[in-house]
Amino acid sequence: MAGVAGAGAASTSTSTPSSPEEEITLTVKWSGKEYTVRVCGDDTVGELKRRICQLTTVLPKRQKLLYPKLLPSKLADDTVLLSSVPFKPSQKMTMIGTMEDDIIVDPVESPEIVDDFEIAQDEAVEIKDKYANKLRRRVDQYKIELRNPCREGKKLLVLDIDYTLFDHRSTAENPLQLMRPFLHEFLTAAYAEYDIMIWSATSMKWVELKMGQLGVLSNPNYKITALLDHMAMITVQCESRGTFDCKPLGLIWAKFPEFYSSKNTIMFDDLRRNFVMNPQNGLIIKPFKKAHSSRDSDQELLKLTTYLLAIADLDDLSNLDHNSWQSFSEDNVKRRRHQ
Repeated sequence: MAGVAGAGAASTSTSTPSSPEEEITLTVKWSGKEYTVRVCGDDTVGELKRRICQLTTVLPKRQKLLYPKLLPSKLADDTVLLSSVPFKPSQKMTMIGTMEDDIIVDPVESPEIVDDFEIAQDEAVEIKDKYANKLRRRVDQYKIELRNPCREGKKLLVLDIDYTLFDHRSTAENPLQLMRPFLHEFLTAAYAEYDIMIWSATSMKWVELKMGQLGVLSNPNYKITALLDHMAMITVQCESRGTFDCKPLGLIWAKFPEFYSSKNTIMFDDLRRNFVMNPQNGLIIKPFKKAHSSRDSDQELLKLTTYLLAIADLDDLSNLDHNSWQSFSEDNVKRRRHQ
């Protein structure tokens, strides 16, 4: 259904921009209801839209925000910091959007990202420190629903979906034709040593739909511990690369500190930027694209199965250079155990 929302802002008594971490409270009216949305000055317009989405189910990409005496382009740019927007308690924001309840699939929610990049270690450390407070807020805001219990003594494998497990851009009559080869064999083998969480930059509806269609959520040989969606991500900025979203593993570690930490977690993603806050835990997987022509030759998951099992007994995975995973072998493990 379509709706129009009005929002009154209450952060300061004047129209001056907010300080970077000052809390901003917006009262959002949508479809005859009022919602209180709390954000901070260091959040972006994109993160404001995520908070609205959490309350209204209107996806960020389907929201149009308007504000008096403000150019529409200001709120159309998801990278704009809210601290730069002069909210006034007496003025209202307008949101026009469409609910997603009746939309079955949403295959284009995540944009095609071609220009991925690597951030220097010192800049990554700076980002991690700079956005520590934002991460803490996300920990408070986002709830991870466990589909299966965390298992004591198991390491954690966090997996992306698009281009990692599934070719979401190609078309097919049956989604199984777009599934990465050896997916179930890979997950079955990994489950022996790792709890498995799936984290996608898309909506939870899309995550559940795709994983359900591929049989990942019902396979008797392994269990998925939890699913995470775009709402768990945070937006960061750096001088060299501008503004972008990432997947902070610290969110999971803060939720389940008795089970997971930087020492026992590894994340597979085709985009390096997604683990900028935890580069020592990320492994870049070769994107699975053009499924119809590459399906017969793609063996990435088979090779990664060998790697995961080879490192499973190590005490600290964060000491590994996952960029060199293809040259890693059992001999490396034996040497590390005797060091």
